[in-house]
Amino acid sequence: MRAAGGGGGDVDGGQGILEIKSVEVGVVVIKGLSSNYYLAINKKGDLYGAKDYVTDCNLKERIEENGYNTYASAEWRNRKRPMFVGLSANGKPMRGKKTRRKNTATHFLPIVV
Repeated sequence: MRAAGGGGGDVDGGQGILEIKSVEVGVVVIKGLSSNYYLAINKKGDLYGAKDYVTDCNLKERIEENGYNTYASAEWRNRKRPMFVGLSANGKPMRGKKTRRKNTATHFLPIVV
């Protein structure tokens, strides 16, 4: 995640260390250690970097059958469907309304550093 002007940050799929912290059972927040921004999804399904912790930062974490993790907004849904964090093949964030749990673009493999 990299910072942008105006209090919000752009999200890109570049390399960096992310901290995943549990806030309640099954709900986590993800924070970029170098940027100090939280990963967030707004009501429209857009991924952005939030300087401060807000409810948009709460993500439901699920370990899938293939061993990868998916992260969906704990706050927002689109037509009763969860909106997932997803990155395209070139590292661009996908809009939450276009994501599905089975789509490999939404699968992440956390590793301990």
